[in-house]
This record gives sequence, C-alpha cells and structure tokens, in this order.
Amino acid sequence: MPIIEEAILNILSKLYISTSTIPTTRKTIIGIAELGCSSGPNALIVVSHILETIYNKHCESGSIVTPEILVFLNDLPGNDFNTLFKDVGSFCDELRRTKGDDFGPCFVAGMPGTFYSRRFPSNTLHIVHSSYSLMWLSQDPQGIEKTNKGNFYIAKSSPPSVITAYLSQFKKDFRVFLECRSEELVSEGRMVLTLVGRSAGSDPTSKECCSFWELLALSAHDMVLKGAIEEEKLDLFNIPTYFPSPEEVKSVIESEGSFTINQLETFHVNWDGSDSKEDDNSMTNNFIRSHHIADVLRAVTEPLVANHFGEEIMDELYGRFRERIEEYAAKEKTQYTNFVISTTKVHKDLMHAI
Repeated sequence: MPIIEEAILNILSKLYISTSTIPTTRKTIIGIAELGCSSGPNALIVVSHILETIYNKHCESGSIVTPEILVFLNDLPGNDFNTLFKDVGSFCDELRRTKGDDFGPCFVAGMPGTFYSRRFPSNTLHIVHSSYSLMWLSQDPQGIEKTNKGNFYIAKSSPPSVITAYLSQFKKDFRVFLECRSEELVSEGRMVLTLVGRSAGSDPTSKECCSFWELLALSAHDMVLKGAIEEEKLDLFNIPTYFPSPEEVKSVIESEGSFTINQLETFHVNWDGSDSKEDDNSMTNNFIRSHHIADVLRAVTEPLVANHFGEEIMDELYGRFRERIEEYAAKEKTQYTNFVISTTKVHKDLMHAI
C-alpha cells in the first residue's frame, strides 16, 4: 500500500514540528475516515495499515508523542455494523497487545449513511480512504427507464443517451462527494480512492467494464424466454454503477477545484479477486475459476438484483450466470481495470485565490 503510506507520512510531516534532535511534546488528534467499510474479515485491513504506519514509522522512533486517533467507519445503514464493532474490539485488543505502552488512545465510531452527503464535522479529517465504493451511484441514471431495454448496464446495444445519462450521474455524484470531503478534511488533508474503472481512452461499452453485466442480463433474458421473469421487469432494470475512465475522474476533480491529484495508478484485478494466471485455460481450472467468479459477483450484485426481481429466482439466475461465465472465461480475459488516486485538499489560501 505505498500510495496510502505516502499519504500518511505526508500528513504526519505537516502535523508535527520537524526536528532531528528534540522530540516535540505537542499532542494532536488524527482523524481517519474509511468510506464504504463493509463488514467481515477485510473491513479493517486498510485502517490497520494506517495505524501501523503511524505507530511504527513515527511513534516508536521517539521523535514524536503518540497521537490520539479517531477512526470513522462509514457505510450504508444496511451494513452489518454489529459484526463490524465486534471485530473492532478484537482489533483494538490486538493493537494494545502488540504495541503496549506505545498504543495511544484510539477511538472508533460508526457513521452510517451515504457518503454523497456530509457525514463528518468540518475540518476534522486528516486521511480519507475509500476502496471499491465510488463506482456505485447514488441513484439510477435518470430518463433511461425504457431506453436501455434488455440490458442491466451500458452495452453495445445501448443508445448514446444511456451512456450520457450514466456519465452525467457519475459526474454529479463524484462532484458532490468531493465537495463534502472538502468541508470535512483539514487543509492539505489527504484522500486515497480506489475504484473499478476502465482503461484510458477506452469506449464506455468496452468488454473490460461491461461484459459481466451483459452476461448477467443475458441470463435474465433466458429466464424471460422461460416465463420466469417478465420482459418489462428486465427492460426497466438498470444497475446504479458506472466504471469511469481516468480522464473522466481527473476532469471532475479538476473542475470541482478542492483537490490536487498527486498520483493516479492503473492496475488489473481478476473478476474473482484471485492471483490466478489468466493463461491457464484448462477445462478443470476454468470450471473452478468460473464458479468462484460467479460466487464473488453474486455476493456483490445479488442485493440489488433480488430487490428488483425477487429472491425466489436468484438461484436459477445465478446458476445460468455461472454457465455463461464458464463459456466466456474459456475465450476472454476476466479482469477489471482498477485505479487508485491520491489527492490533497488545496490549501485554503490557494482555494480563495482560485
């Protein structure tokens, strides 16, 4: 996590008086927000890394006193915060066990609600992190209810108005997100965002961002032909997500004006999140990988799909989806294009000058 580590060390260098011989005795509070935290075993991985960096790189060196840390965990109200808080207890106990007296006060709070509105007090955050959340839109794109028939998302058959509506909703949401975080971050606070997108200069209908949605829509169409799903229900469903290009993300950040971009790096991740090699297309491996991919994508997409089509058809729908993935994965790459962006909130004096 080198980009996150750089952001943390940069913040610390500004928070504390830099001196090579005399340690500062100034006490400070560091505010951290994890947006779209989810729950389960991976929910606290980045927070853990942030705290490790703070304590290991600085506090244990003796150059500064241990700061007080406030961690905000944010997700939608439907998130399993009860399980998350149980994990937080074990997490803090482990920190105390490993750090001993070097473990300063660490306060953890849950902040349920959409991050497309204000969630935290003004000028309280130093570090904001969000991973795989910002491609989710605040709502379905408007005006495409009956123009994107047979598709769950943007597809080759989608009219230009559908692509425009999706991009417009993403730009609107992302701008609101930046405006809110600008109020909540301290001057020169840092933000690191990871999201699924598409390659620079690529078509919004390209396979890298649309293919698995197309496979799921085709699976639903199979069930329309069978009479298990009403065709009108399929035609009215549009998934509230958008996979932007780096240029689109940069454009919103630059036009909103509250942040400068420090780094933007692109990388690829397999659909199932594994490290398996894409060039292994043996029948056995493809079968296993396809089932794993289908299970992972079902976990991510099923709540929205079931809410529209009903729980009772989910097993059959995702069974058909798995079969289509198996056929697709034998011939095509099954990878997302992801990118991570590191930004700094513009200093107040510079913002006023702009």
